[in-house]
Amino acid sequence: MDRYFVALLYVCVLCGCSSLPKTPPEVPGEERPAFTLLYTAWIKPEQGIATVKLRISSHPEWVNWMRFYAEPERHENFLYSGEAQREGDSLLWTPPADDAWIQYDVKIESRRSNGRYDGYMTQDWALFRADDLVPPVRTDFKDGTQSRAKLEVHLPEGWSIATRYPRYTSGRYKIDDPDRLVDRPTGWVVMGKIGTRRETIGGTKVTVAAPVDQGVKRMDMIAFLRWTLPTMQSLFPKFPDRLLIVSADDPMWRGALSAPNSLYLHADRPMISGNGTSTLIHELVHVAMSARSGPKADWIVEGLAEYYSLEVLHRSGTLSTERYENAHEELAEWGKEVDSLDVDRSHGPITAKAVGRMREIDAEIREQSGGRRSLDDVLRSLATTDGEITREAFAAAVEQAK
Repeated sequence: MDRYFVALLYVCVLCGCSSLPKTPPEVPGEERPAFTLLYTAWIKPEQGIATVKLRISSHPEWVNWMRFYAEPERHENFLYSGEAQREGDSLLWTPPADDAWIQYDVKIESRRSNGRYDGYMTQDWALFRADDLVPPVRTDFKDGTQSRAKLEVHLPEGWSIATRYPRYTSGRYKIDDPDRLVDRPTGWVVMGKIGTRRETIGGTKVTVAAPVDQGVKRMDMIAFLRWTLPTMQSLFPKFPDRLLIVSADDPMWRGALSAPNSLYLHADRPMISGNGTSTLIHELVHVAMSARSGPKADWIVEGLAEYYSLEVLHRSGTLSTERYENAHEELAEWGKEVDSLDVDRSHGPITAKAVGRMREIDAEIREQSGGRRSLDDVLRSLATTDGEITREAFAAAVEQAK
């Protein structure tokens, strides 16, 4: 008889256990056993929806329950094996031990408060966050196990797709997020009749993709990144090894939005604005930091992104010293009427004021450290922070750098 089994049985007898544990043991030095999630999405532009099916394709018996925080106005027509029940703003699913799956429809269109879209689908293309396909989910599963996930997308004839994920030879995508207990698709995705340009820059596989006939300058963006991304990578040694940039024209939101390993930039946004700042680099800083701001700390996250948009342009030689200084002067003028940075949401003048504060802090650190450290050290420290960036965490990082 196996010695491990005998020893375990002996312990169970001493402890008064009525049965052997059902959870798979975690063996030190070995990878934990995994249950596999397969997300399958059928894109249906004629209805403006995607039908999504989640199947636990291996070891469903290790999953006790999954709670989906679905939006009733977006996620509907739920079907499932096992049992499920509505509890407030969530759906609690208890999968069966065999043939475990849950299916629903999701509306792709997503409109912001200003009427512009950050999720849109036409008969020829669709652009949205992959997060929209699968609502936020909490999962209870057996101790000592972990999840693995794949994504399969069925497209209309003639469509292609660009995501941030690596692709298996089977055509499925590998979904792997070390920061999540249960992987689900995230980041921007564009599909349909699209044009795509790819380039490897300093170890990062860059993809720029957009629907055709949208006025998106894909090669200009690639050239711009070849010039600036190495500086960004020197600031962030753990810069993502894959980066997806998606773009489209109206009626998409006329701005930029970051997401894991990806960002959206409206086709009309310049890579360098007239005042010398760069929306594209600003969002790349957000991508590199993966930062969420805590209460009254949004000026820190936004101020760092805007400050380093100028720093990257200047250090890479894209922006001359004269234009760099002029940009700081314009931002200082824009933010001079701001009394307090402690707001819930940083915007325009507040972010401009925050840039000046970042420059002051950089000068203080350089002076007190004898030039050995700078705001760069604070940036790198915050980029490795789990959870929210708070005012307290920022102050501590600054003091440590000094």
